[in-house]
Amino acid sequence: MITRAEAIRFLEESGCAPNVIEHCKEVASLAVEIAEKAKAAGKEVDLELVEAGALLHDAGRCRTHGIAHAVEGFRLATSRGIEPEVAEIIKRHIGAGISKEEAKELGLPEDDYFPRSLEEKIVAHADNLVKGTKRITAQDRLELMRKKNVSEDVIQRIKRLAEEVEKLSH
Repeated sequence: MITRAEAIRFLEESGCAPNVIEHCKEVASLAVEIAEKAKAAGKEVDLELVEAGALLHDAGRCRTHGIAHAVEGFRLATSRGIEPEVAEIIKRHIGAGISKEEAKELGLPEDDYFPRSLEEKIVAHADNLVKGTKRITAQDRLELMRKKNVSEDVIQRIKRLAEEVEKLSH
C-alpha cells in the first residue's frame, strides 16, 4: 500500500497546488479518525486504505478543478501503478456518488461513481466534511449544496451517506 509520504510526494510531483495538498491531508486526518471509531465499534475497515485513498482523493485537481477531477485522478493513479482499491476511492469520492445517467449529463465517462466499500464511503463522507482545510458539519455541507442549487436528490444522497457513516461508530 502506498505510504503517507509517498502519497504526498505523488501529489507534489503531479503538480497539485499546496492548498489542495493541505485539503487532502485534512480529509485524510478526519477519514482515519472516522475509520478508527468504526474499527473500535467492531467494523472491518482497512485504515491504511482509508488514509491512502483520502490523501489521493483530489489528485486529479492537478489537471482540473471541475467534477472530472475524480476521473482524472483515477486515470493518473492507475497510470502510476497505485493500488486499484485506492484508485477506486479517488473515482468514487464526489459528494455521495454519481449515477451513470448523471455522469453522462456531466460529460464524464458513462460509469457508476457511487462509493460502495466502507473505505470509499468514509473518504467521500470525510471529504464532504472538509471545506478547504476547515472541518464543517454535515448540516453545513447540505446548506452549501442548497446555496449552489444542487438538486434535492443529490442533497438527500449526501445526507444518507452521512447518516450511514456516522452510524458506523455505534
